[in-house]
Amino acid sequence: MNIFDKEIDRRNTDSQKWDKYKGRDIIPMWVADSDFETAPEIIDALQKRVAHGVFGYSVEPTQGVQEAIQYHLKSQYDWNIEKEWIVPLPSLVRGLSLSTLMTDDGKDDVLVPGTIYPPFNFVTENNNRNIIKIPMKLNDSSGVERWLLDFDVLENSITANTQLLLFCNPHNPAGTVYTRDELTRLHEICVKHDLLVCSDEIHCDLVLDETKKHIPFATLDDDAANRTITLMAASKTFNVAGLGFGFSIIPNNALRAKFKVMVRQQMPDINILAQTATEAAFKHAENWRLEQIEYLRVNRDYLMQAINDIDGMKMYPLESTFLAWIDVSALKLDDVAEFFERAGVGISAGRDFGDNNFIRLNFACRLSLLKEAVNRIAKAVETRQIAKADC
Repeated sequence: MNIFDKEIDRRNTDSQKWDKYKGRDIIPMWVADSDFETAPEIIDALQKRVAHGVFGYSVEPTQGVQEAIQYHLKSQYDWNIEKEWIVPLPSLVRGLSLSTLMTDDGKDDVLVPGTIYPPFNFVTENNNRNIIKIPMKLNDSSGVERWLLDFDVLENSITANTQLLLFCNPHNPAGTVYTRDELTRLHEICVKHDLLVCSDEIHCDLVLDETKKHIPFATLDDDAANRTITLMAASKTFNVAGLGFGFSIIPNNALRAKFKVMVRQQMPDINILAQTATEAAFKHAENWRLEQIEYLRVNRDYLMQAINDIDGMKMYPLESTFLAWIDVSALKLDDVAEFFERAGVGISAGRDFGDNNFIRLNFACRLSLLKEAVNRIAKAVETRQIAKADC
């Protein structure tokens, strides 16, 4: 049996994902954690650390996790970083929040993708910054439909008070993996207008399209490195989000010093077990990651065909992540989330990401469960269409 086909009952385990629908026959496919048991190398490392029995304050970051991050970025992206560039974080959302505070006084306009993971908007608003939303447009110049930032609108939206771009690559929720040419175009705009970039790259190790490769924005050249705060974590890829650990890579000494001051002032200490898990993930769990990628590709391909066979639903090609971005506008639903919950599937409503015409569906689960969810959706859509035809 494929290890990713293993059925693990997450009910009554204080799972945010599963407890949302506690006592209801709803398959949860909303929040972005997987239902896969994490890599055995990570479990083994955690068990050994727990067996030590002492859990005092730890060095932040530990030497082991620094070396693991360096090794991972070099082996995956040919990115040579210095240990000093690493600033640990309890979560990447905290990193997004701090990044919005890195601008000069009066530079309060922040460029944010119009369709995006919700914390991009709420951390910006909570820090009393002005959001300038940049639309995503469907591009098919390569013969494949892909969602991209509208670079022309982005450049024309920059004001005298704009100093920061919040960027997401691979994109959540559309799954786009930006090419080098696309990143270069974005970098040219940032140079021309002297923009700081916070690049959320948490899904970088989950590229499913075999023709695509993740390129960290900061690796384009020295200038890009000097103006970028890169946010990464093992949490999505290795399903250890509940442990609470991410990291920023900040090559610019002045930016890093300012960022670290805010981290000390506003962030809690880092969980030692989270560091243990990250070190094990990056040093020892690469084979598990590759096996998961293969399994997710099968799930994605099944889902794309099955969804596109349902009248009124459309799934676009997905280059990365385990999060499908599905157009349901043709169904003309009054309450998207309620419709799918009544069908027995819990999804993320597109309105939370900036587009009520879509849903986001997490397919990081065993294939048999995914098939059951799709069957429920297909049945609900068919029943609705029959009822409308009879009216």
